[in-house]
Amino acid sequence: MSEDQQPGGPQPEPLRFFGTTWVEHDGGYAARRVGVAAGSLVAAAAGAFVLLLAVQGLAVSESGGLLNTLLIAAFAICGFLAFRRTWTGFGHRPEPVADEAAEKSMRSIRAIGFVGVLLAYFFRSFVEAPGEKLLRAEYEAEREAYERRRAARTGNPAGRGGPSARKRKRR
Repeated sequence: MSEDQQPGGPQPEPLRFFGTTWVEHDGGYAARRVGVAAGSLVAAAAGAFVLLLAVQGLAVSESGGLLNTLLIAAFAICGFLAFRRTWTGFGHRPEPVADEAAEKSMRSIRAIGFVGVLLAYFFRSFVEAPGEKLLRAEYEAEREAYERRRAARTGNPAGRGGPSARKRKRR
């Protein structure tokens, strides 16, 4: 256990695909970042291929050019919104009560625009583990608060002299 992770002190929150390797950048952190980048890019390409098959299937049905255009526009807009929401989610946690309704309404948009979510993971993994900046800031703040509280308690409480020490002094 490193000096940053004292027993009794704040513990880092595990990150999806990375566990707690993001704290010290150890335990295969670089390989995991490469794996997340490659995996998300492959999954985004596969998702785009599936969407292409869906659009081609609609074109084969000869339903009209307007419907094809609307479908492509819907996938593009949902993909953009999902990308933006995922990207901003790496930087801050949503308010539990205020954003609950917004998160619920975004589920369907994220499901349709899943390629945007995967691309957000791909691009973010070039900079850091997706979500690392947020967790690092929270962890550092918790550690600083813990150290301040710990420094305020000076000395060993057992050596301060409890009731038995006072009795010995009286004798």
